[in-house]
Amino acid sequence: MTSSRVHSRTQIAVVGAGPAGLMLSHLLARAGIDSVAVDLRSRREIEETHRAGILEQDSVDLLVGTGVSDRVHRDGYRHDGIELAFGGGGHRIDFQGLVGASTRLYPQTDVFTDLADARRRDGGDVRFGVSDVSVGDRVSDAPVLRFTDADGIGHEIRADFLVGADGSRSLCRREIPEGARTQYFREYPFAWFGILVEAPPSAPELVYNHSPRGFALISQRTGSLQRMYFQCDPAEDVGDWSDDRIWHELQSRVGANGHVLREGPITSRTVLPFRSFVQEPMHHGRLVLAGDAAHTVPPTGAKGLNLALADVRVLAEELERAVARGDTAPLAAYSERALGRVWKAQHFSYWMTTMLHTLPGATPFDLRRQEGELAAVTGSTAGSAYLAEAYTGWPGGR
Repeated sequence: MTSSRVHSRTQIAVVGAGPAGLMLSHLLARAGIDSVAVDLRSRREIEETHRAGILEQDSVDLLVGTGVSDRVHRDGYRHDGIELAFGGGGHRIDFQGLVGASTRLYPQTDVFTDLADARRRDGGDVRFGVSDVSVGDRVSDAPVLRFTDADGIGHEIRADFLVGADGSRSLCRREIPEGARTQYFREYPFAWFGILVEAPPSAPELVYNHSPRGFALISQRTGSLQRMYFQCDPAEDVGDWSDDRIWHELQSRVGANGHVLREGPITSRTVLPFRSFVQEPMHHGRLVLAGDAAHTVPPTGAKGLNLALADVRVLAEELERAVARGDTAPLAAYSERALGRVWKAQHFSYWMTTMLHTLPGATPFDLRRQEGELAAVTGSTAGSAYLAEAYTGWPGGR
């Protein structure tokens, strides 16, 4: 630990310089508010952590409309629907026809790169590769962020407000006393076995596949690199799975509903556990949480990154009010506004997950009941429209 520190001041100190933290600092800068964002990871580490990304319409509009980048339009793949495959066939949910919206297949890594480039272009104060991060004095008028930078120099930054956008293992979240928050948590009895494969796309849009062997997702990444998933036990060891075994399992699941995957070399494999988590409220004193620091969802509904971006869009508005007024009331307004969308997304992600995945010990009745639910959704304009609206994102930040 460095014995002496460089002391400075800013208006907003942000812990976490992933998409949520960078988008917040970008929006604050557009409102004339200074910020400092720090992250334990180097920029290269973040860019080399490959994560999928399905962007809602509002997320795309936020990136383009605030001048981050229009690359999402050039390089992102527009999807006007998804397919629900079950009972031996496929059933398309037409986003455009039902709700007039689309999604974009655009990896989270690219969202981060666009935001990091925009902050550098605009002279933003973003510091990657820091260590010894801590926050303090959160209920005072001048909370503090302490860290050691990548050159080994210690810093102590006083701010008007602190923001924890530091992910699901948030150190900021742990600073909120137990008596001042309520945590809601659910762990699911399955995970996703995910692979990256060098192959052309196997389908024009994402296919959510229900089968007696368990769920599978035919996803995409680029024209030559694809992402695919199948349901597995959370304790599964990726070392136990050869390429042949993986392809047999995936082909068996999607083949039950008429699909055949285009195979290729598998370049990455991982097991992704499923968890739902929400902390209420999303603030304490002059410390406020955003993104995965405050909530996580199962990946089935593609809500994680979109919720984070929706959070900071609202948070930027309320922080502008808080800075102008010099009080914390707008932080409570942010928490209330953000949590309304968070709980809708929790429901949607839970619903999609339980409708499509096979629970341990499932009986033939359970499987047929799920097929009945899927048939009810795909066979109803109202049911399909609900899925389409929730998947593409509730409009206007609701």
